[in-house]
Amino acid sequence: MLLLQLQPINGISQFSAGTSFPQKKYGTRRPFLLRPHAVPSRTQRIMESVSVSGEVGGAGGAYSYEALKRLDQLWSSICSAQKVVLEPQQVVSTIPSLFHSSDLADKAEGTYDVLVCGGTLGIFIATALCARGLRVAIVERNVLKGREQEWNISRKELLELVEVGVLEEDDIEKATSVKFNPNRCGFERKGDIWVNDILNLGVSPIKLIEIVKTRFISLGGVILEGCGVSSINVYEDAAVLKLSEERILSSRLIIDAMGNFSPVVKQIRRGRKPDGVCLVVGACARGFENNSTSDVIYSSSSVKKVGDSKAQLFWEAFPAGSGPLDRTTYMFTYVEPQLGSPKLEDLLEEYWDLMPEYQGVSLDNLEILRVIYGIFPTYRESPLPAAFSRVLQFGDASGIQSPVSFGGFGSLTRHLGRLSAGIHEAIKGDYLDSHNLSLLNPYMPNLSASWLFQRAMSAKQQSNVPADFINELLYTNFNCMQRLGDPVLRPFLQDVVQFWPLSKTLGLVMLTRPQILPSIFKQVGVPVLLDWSRHFLMLGYYTFLSTFADPIVRPFLNTLPPKTSFQWKRHLETWKYGAGLDYKL
Repeated sequence: MLLLQLQPINGISQFSAGTSFPQKKYGTRRPFLLRPHAVPSRTQRIMESVSVSGEVGGAGGAYSYEALKRLDQLWSSICSAQKVVLEPQQVVSTIPSLFHSSDLADKAEGTYDVLVCGGTLGIFIATALCARGLRVAIVERNVLKGREQEWNISRKELLELVEVGVLEEDDIEKATSVKFNPNRCGFERKGDIWVNDILNLGVSPIKLIEIVKTRFISLGGVILEGCGVSSINVYEDAAVLKLSEERILSSRLIIDAMGNFSPVVKQIRRGRKPDGVCLVVGACARGFENNSTSDVIYSSSSVKKVGDSKAQLFWEAFPAGSGPLDRTTYMFTYVEPQLGSPKLEDLLEEYWDLMPEYQGVSLDNLEILRVIYGIFPTYRESPLPAAFSRVLQFGDASGIQSPVSFGGFGSLTRHLGRLSAGIHEAIKGDYLDSHNLSLLNPYMPNLSASWLFQRAMSAKQQSNVPADFINELLYTNFNCMQRLGDPVLRPFLQDVVQFWPLSKTLGLVMLTRPQILPSIFKQVGVPVLLDWSRHFLMLGYYTFLSTFADPIVRPFLNTLPPKTSFQWKRHLETWKYGAGLDYKL
């Protein structure tokens, strides 16, 4: 009964980043007092044998074993907390006065229309706004460059960057490192479904971000690298950004593109624990002879024990652009953050055992190029509405990516045109209060409905459903979608939930496999199903509004007062995107 919408896990959510620490060396004057060293894990031995370059910001910017341990410590603190992790730092403050009348006004180094905090994703919205004639600056705590590991995406999605002026069409070829077809949705011991042109491009973040960076600068954009955000003061007439170096910048709007672990998001959510987390591990390795196809998703046949916890394991695999025998494989699982949840290092130990069988290759025959890992937290209350005037979340920080796919880059391409147009209009009309900014990150029922899918794909620690239930459920749903054809299957594979395709699939599952329904109720629980039903009805309502009310309202937009027109445009966009009707085959 569940449907899965997919984007590459290696898309765009925030991974841990930081500097490597030197390995401790132990010594003593008296041999009999020598403290024995702990035996390094296989993960530690592999990671310390791999040469890693300097860490960068954004997704996948860290590859070292030290960074893995730091991220596991963060994950453990999240799991052990009852309701909040830490009392969050108060980064944003509202000051009820005019900035231009304050003592700080003369200290501002620059004044902009928009300041974007966080450059890995922020460079895209910054360039789109620059192309519309706004004065934009990016603040990035590291050097603004892409990671080595590719982002997997479809050409159709990249063309959306062309439409908003971020790329030229020729740039797509320049940034693409590898192409592959066909693409598999596989279910162990059940069967496979093959599709073409779904996540079949490996785009080099290094090349892509460099291309966009060059375009941004040519449009008059400013990049401030090596600058950490210290605080944000929101005045009546400006938003003032204080950097860690005591530098001050002012703007009309600040866009928070600092990812899942943005300090501003922590403040808004008051340090609340995530409702769900996707844990991802993997590696890019050399030595794969069969390397012309990809796995969009491959589901393990049954729940497995990882560390002290049960986990349903899923896989992705894509050819890498660094060489014809190079391939990236990911193993991921959905969990609730609680005591006993598996650590990333536990998952990596399991990965080294299972990946060779999954890919049909011996680990001894592979050269490990990179080890990849990440934590992707999500919240039911997403997207995140603006909590302050003149401050807006974007990308992963906004929570607009799917709680199942975590495809931040795919979500970015889909919403970039809508958001850049709305932000430009808000700045021109000075509609920068929290109410009007929240219209840009509204409730979207298709996103909220996805929560049921994540819950259904999460292994329960105490469960009365068969160990192979999740794999069976996914195979049943994908098989039904394939029978219903591309108008049903392809939107889901590209991270779009629509009312009629979802309804048809649910109906076919109930007709062909009614015996699976009791297990669904046991797996997800009645309260979750009731909550999902509310979002499903709203999905139908938004579909009706976008299909029938939009054509009636739209001709009158130009006759309305500017502010009212701005608000109604956002409502029409919300109906369309919230129903998934922005997607066209």
